[in-house]
Amino acid sequence: MAEALLREELAKTGEEYDVQSAGLGALVGHPADETAQKLMRRIGIDISGHRARQLDSDLVHWADLILVMETSQKKTLESGEPSARGRVYRLGEWGDFDVPDPYKRPEEAFEQALTLISQGVSEWIPKLRG
Repeated sequence: MAEALLREELAKTGEEYDVQSAGLGALVGHPADETAQKLMRRIGIDISGHRARQLDSDLVHWADLILVMETSQKKTLESGEPSARGRVYRLGEWGDFDVPDPYKRPEEAFEQALTLISQGVSEWIPKLRG
């Protein structure tokens, strides 16, 4: 959800950004959860083509900025890939919040996650353009 929403909002700026997502414990090759797909369709974004992939060293070294959902992910990533320090931030960095993983939880958890993702994206857009 975060990748698609960030890509959608960045496209509105008229500037070019390459947005990719990967997980620390991704179910490689799996599509986005059905609930996530449903919620994103409601806001006009199709994520049915998304397939999960694992974050690897190549992607970490390629990225100028790495946005994670939770503080624990930031710590895990920075300890496993020390070169990432200074480029890893939470999506909720500016609002000082984590986005809890809604996987295998009720639809309400996905709705809350999407609300937080939307807030984080809207807070990052001006920072990325600045």
